[in-house]
Amino acid sequence: MKSYVLTVSCKSTRGIVAAITGYLAEEGCYITDSSQFDDMETGLFFMRLTFISQEGTSLETLEKGFEAVKVRFGMESAIRDSEHRMKVLLMVSRFGHCLNDLLYRWKIGALPIEIVGVVSNHFEYQKVVVNHDIPFHHIPVTKANKAQAEARIMDVVEQTGTELIVLARYMQILSDSMCQKMSGKIINIHHSFLPSFKGANPYKQAYERGVKLIGATAHYVTADLDEGPIIEQDIARITHAQSAEDYVSIGRDVESQVLARAVHAHIHNRTFINGNRTVVFPASPGSYASERMG
Repeated sequence: MKSYVLTVSCKSTRGIVAAITGYLAEEGCYITDSSQFDDMETGLFFMRLTFISQEGTSLETLEKGFEAVKVRFGMESAIRDSEHRMKVLLMVSRFGHCLNDLLYRWKIGALPIEIVGVVSNHFEYQKVVVNHDIPFHHIPVTKANKAQAEARIMDVVEQTGTELIVLARYMQILSDSMCQKMSGKIINIHHSFLPSFKGANPYKQAYERGVKLIGATAHYVTADLDEGPIIEQDIARITHAQSAEDYVSIGRDVESQVLARAVHAHIHNRTFINGNRTVVFPASPGSYASERMG
């Protein structure tokens, strides 16, 4: 038996679910989990199915047979092997809390991915990465060499077959061109404060303003800085008794957990970009233990 994940998005209309489930039944497949959503504002339909091919039908055969359903409804769809480990490239600068968290989750099997490399514009985490037997790529970035640096990054992406880039506190702004080439395939993490604090030491600024909630947002990267479709968010409550150093420590914990949950949702094909928003289906009850994050 083989297990697969089917994701579908298209214009909402009658008969979509019947066509999908009917096709899978004809192919001798058993559906183990199903989630769907109709966006009444945009008129779009989203669906994620997990199923088992009891006859061991190959991925290629399933894709070929599903083509008629796909064309009929004008779908964007994909069928993926559930055992496939997505190829992920991590990028980091001088703050390593998110990188270390992702490496730990990967090492213990909580984040089933293939880390194809780590890119950094600094050397701080070279030893950590190499000790995990992961290729480390030092690509310095300056105003003068930014285009060349991005070209080198894209070379790494192409040579490794990277399917997802994770900006684990990578503190360089990506060009519009790179954002467009990797649309829907780059996830970033940043702090979320109200009011907004920009520039150096945002946590110190938050402490000085008496902020009571520290948050973090993980989102897909677009040409609009820190304004891409949001995947995951969380907060931690702060009291007057905590120091500026506490703000930093708590903030880093929230950032690490939010980024890990966003990556986890993406690699399990539970995220769909819906204009400026996302549809993120929850992990199924039966797989909660294996998909639980944070």
